Amino acid sequence: MGQIVVRNITTSYGELIIGSFEEGLCLCDWRYRKARTTIDNRLTRIFNAEMVEGNDPLLDQTEVELNEYFNRQRHSFSLPLRFGGTAFQEQVWQQLLKIPYGRTTTYGAIARDLDFVNGSRPVAGSVGANAISILVPCHRVIGQNKKLTGYAGGLPVKKKLLILEQERLF
Repeated sequence: MGQIVVRNITTSYGELIIGSFEEGLCLCDWRYRKARTTIDNRLTRIFNAEMVEGNDPLLDQTEVELNEYFNRQRHSFSLPLRFGGTAFQEQVWQQLLKIPYGRTTTYGAIARDLDFVNGSRPVAGSVGANAISILVPCHRVIGQNKKLTGYAGGLPVKKKLLILEQERLF
């Protein structure tokens, strides 16, 4: 059995849990989200690993890059990612990576980009299952009517992140 090395970090936006598995970041998520146990169980099952608190150079770099992001010194990340989901979820998460900093899109637009004819609900479910928040920018997805929709860190945090990205960098 492998190990997902995890660490809790506190930011000005809330508490996060970050985790690495086999030299890839597999977890950067809001520590107190409703689906915390579901996400953690999915990752341990898919990677056949247990979560252990510890130190890891990738987690150190993740913390540095997140702090730079929160301080408006970074708008993209250089960390290797390790997704833990279904093929469809991973397709959706790859689409999220294409949303430019400071921009938003809708669940319906992602469904269209993937040529997914079954509508936006399964896309929304996959966005909600994202375990690598901020780096895989699910906060940039909004409702068709331009309204803020669900976010694991809470709608106030989603709004703050979108405002952060609207302000000029550097």
